[in-house]
Amino acid sequence: MDLARIISVARGDTPADLLFKNARVVNTAIGEVEEGNVAICGDRIAGVGDYDQAKEIIDLEGSYLSPGLINGHTHIESSMLHPARYAQAVVPRGTLTVITDLHEITNVCGIKGIEFISDWAGRLPLDMLFMAPPCVPATPMETSGAEINSSEIKSILKFPRVIGLGEMMNFPGVIHGDKEVLAKLTAAQGRVIDGHAPGLGGKDLNAYISAGILSEHESTTLEEGKEKLRKGMWLMIREGSSEKNLEALLPLVSDKTFRRCLFVVDDRNCFDLLHSGDIDAVVRKAISIGLEPVRAIQLATINSAEYFRLYDRGIIAPGYLANLITITDLPTLTVDKVFYKGKLVAAGGEAAFALPDITSTLTDTVHIRPLSAESLRLTITGESFPVIEIVPGQIITRKRMEKVKVIAGEAIPDPESDILKLAVVERHKATGNIGVGLVKGFGIKEGALASSVAHDSHNVVVVGTDDLDMVKAIEEEERMEGGLTVCSKGKILASLPLPIAGLLSPDPLETVVSQLAEVEKAAACLGNLPPSPFSILSFLALPVIPELRLTDRGLVDVNAFKLIT
Repeated sequence: MDLARIISVARGDTPADLLFKNARVVNTAIGEVEEGNVAICGDRIAGVGDYDQAKEIIDLEGSYLSPGLINGHTHIESSMLHPARYAQAVVPRGTLTVITDLHEITNVCGIKGIEFISDWAGRLPLDMLFMAPPCVPATPMETSGAEINSSEIKSILKFPRVIGLGEMMNFPGVIHGDKEVLAKLTAAQGRVIDGHAPGLGGKDLNAYISAGILSEHESTTLEEGKEKLRKGMWLMIREGSSEKNLEALLPLVSDKTFRRCLFVVDDRNCFDLLHSGDIDAVVRKAISIGLEPVRAIQLATINSAEYFRLYDRGIIAPGYLANLITITDLPTLTVDKVFYKGKLVAAGGEAAFALPDITSTLTDTVHIRPLSAESLRLTITGESFPVIEIVPGQIITRKRMEKVKVIAGEAIPDPESDILKLAVVERHKATGNIGVGLVKGFGIKEGALASSVAHDSHNVVVVGTDDLDMVKAIEEEERMEGGLTVCSKGKILASLPLPIAGLLSPDPLETVVSQLAEVEKAAACLGNLPPSPFSILSFLALPVIPELRLTDRGLVDVNAFKLIT
């Protein structure tokens, strides 16, 4: 930044590079809208006032000018898009800063995954910033493709664009003083450390926070969110594709609390990015259910910037980055133009920047030991067995003891009772590990669904009514190097290839959304399935979200934090 020049522009002695005239400026510093002109010098805002000289002048004619939006917690891998395609999807929506914890791709590819996305981040017109992933794998009760220890965390924290430590999902390890967990936290002292402690309260929550953990995005109830705010945590109010907590938590946003709250998406798939948007969709929904528009924008700009100590953005004021969006209608947050560091990068909902050539790397990551229907056999004693019950609209599950259908000592799917077989197949090292269990709430009457997107270790997860269809779907996962698969009566009905780490596609957003629509349409033909069945399936192997999960090593009682089969 040329300080002498920006000061001269701010004084009005030198013409600005870019001038926004007749703007309604969303002043996030004081929560008001004010009229004025905004002068830009290089990549910075020089001033707000009665400026009239510039190399380029844009007359907003009363449209709103807002700071660019900040997505404070997401896993971009959940979009299923290559980082460049992801930028094409979110920049036109006004997202100009993304803070992402890359524990998804790191669980598959290790540090190479971080380097892959970081390399692309430096070539895109948005600020993609990273949190070092502390839980790779999330628990010792699963097999991942890589492990990140405390020494590697120290190294990652020195990488460009790494600003803190990602969500500490191993909350039992924190509370009980696991040496390796504490070593990771110690390495990040003085940096921002994100939390992940669903349902935690009382003295256990005190112990967790005392380790230097600052935020929480897993609150699902008013009472839980209130306790965490009272105890000094920043409350990340999440509204993703599967995790929808905005309506439950929004009443906590008041004049007294709002500066400690911010909006996040956590996980947002490509379909929602195309049709609803990114963090802009969360702001829009918050406004629609009663939050004042400027305050809603504050929760996606200045609040996020202050939490992450990004003191150069989130406000339209002298010296701040010229990451700006124009809005034609504030209540509906209709974004028109998007400027990154003072340059136009999107207009009318379309990206205005070219991409370098996209080549697929980090491929050939799905390796499965040959299996048969016998490999999915679930032998039980007695008629009752722990069943994972899906909770509509949430990623938490319930643990139920159900009377299940048993033939010759083998538990079999019972579509009439909506109890289906679930399996998680290790896919990184071809160990042959297979966890088998039962799940309720999918509504499948025939066939199987499979996915290599299975948080967080991303083994292949498959649900179905027929072992042969499940095996066929697993084999298709290996053939196409990962993705989403629908199988019925021995035939693959539809598939979405995700050859980059078994998580991402190099194809354009619209192509991936079309493929996703095809697999979901095919899945819907298998019975009475809930919305976004593959998103639901992807979380059933995540052993850090209560109450019951399945990994390649067996059933996990998350509350007890142990394998039970």
